[in-house]
Amino acid sequence: MGSPRRPTYASPGRRPADAGAASAEPETISASKSVPAPDPATVPARKKGTAPGSVPSREKKPAGPDNVLVFPEPPAKRRRRHLLVAAGTVLGLVAALLAAAIFSPVLAVGTISVTGTKLVTSDQVQTALEPLKGKPLPQISDDEVSSMLKSLVQIKSVSSQARPPSELVVHVLERTPVALVKQGEQYQLVDVDGVVLAATTDPASVSLPVIDGGAGTIGKDLFQATAEVLGALPPDVLSKLSNASAQSVDAVELKLVDGQTIIWGNAGEKELKAKVLAALLKVPADPKNPVRVYDVSAPRHPVTR
Repeated sequence: MGSPRRPTYASPGRRPADAGAASAEPETISASKSVPAPDPATVPARKKGTAPGSVPSREKKPAGPDNVLVFPEPPAKRRRRHLLVAAGTVLGLVAALLAAAIFSPVLAVGTISVTGTKLVTSDQVQTALEPLKGKPLPQISDDEVSSMLKSLVQIKSVSSQARPPSELVVHVLERTPVALVKQGEQYQLVDVDGVVLAATTDPASVSLPVIDGGAGTIGKDLFQATAEVLGALPPDVLSKLSNASAQSVDAVELKLVDGQTIIWGNAGEKELKAKVLAALLKVPADPKNPVRVYDVSAPRHPVTR
């Protein structure tokens, strides 16, 4: 049977003579481990605001280019980008050149030349277009020129051409007079629309037929029908006519200077009738059977008598 007495341990350095006194109060056994002081060179600096002795948390590195895998640009895409840049540069240069041409005073109008005038004079046209001088050629349009020549009723249409650096050429298309209409002591030259183009006191000086009565006497419809017939005739036939008349829109008649009568009928198929009449007038005259009437009212079956 073991002894109930607990063993005691003597501390180092204590003498045996003190054993009796030590038995009166038990000794406390303590153990400690010494930790070597860290090397300041190997310890990271403590952040401001962290407690001494606390272990710093591991910082996360932000994602950057080192974490991205970059692929090279495809050659086709690079070429397309270069082409777009080049095209944009060219367009910009063209736009700049156009703007310079349109607004540049170097291309301002200095001279106006006119062609195609008979009923009006070149001076009349140039006077009407005088405000265009000093204006850049690219800014001038046919519509603008036409609007400035509206007062000259003899002009049917115009076209303009720029000849840099400073010349504007205007081509005039005049209305064609087809007949004379007597108004008082004068004879007015009119076109197919009845527009008065000029006036004369000597009808013999103009190789045009006289429309009997005029628009004010025979009425607008009959005048228009007669004028359309005359407008379809070639100049050589028109010059052989002495006068024209109409009993109705379907009964237009013409008179030649030699006294023959032309029965035209209505204004239908006027181009064909004009060709047939021109051919009939070229047939040599027969003194034994002179022609007094040319009937082209049915142009596919003309009749002479």
